[in-house]
Amino acid sequence: MKRAVRAKAQSPRTAARKDDLIQIRASAATKALLNRAASLRGQKLSEFMLESARRQAEETILDQRTFFLDDKAHARFLALLDSSPKPSAKVRARYKRKAPWEA
Repeated sequence: MKRAVRAKAQSPRTAARKDDLIQIRASAATKALLNRAASLRGQKLSEFMLESARRQAEETILDQRTFFLDDKAHARFLALLDSSPKPSAKVRARYKRKAPWEA
């Protein structure tokens, strides 16, 4: 049986020309709410809506990153997540030496 595991990744933000138009219909109450929120942030309604929608879109996409593992690989993956890595000899040596301000 294969198991799905989600992984989050970061996406780079790119600056692009604003050539495309997005139109949306909303009730008067929703528009008033959005206007109030935009005003509280010192933004125009369109800026507030675009920023909010973009943030939600990125979060949705990042949450949908999925990879599949068989039962054995899934168990190993979970074990790796649950275990702490062992410090290397270099790291252990740094723990043992005195800080420069203590010398």
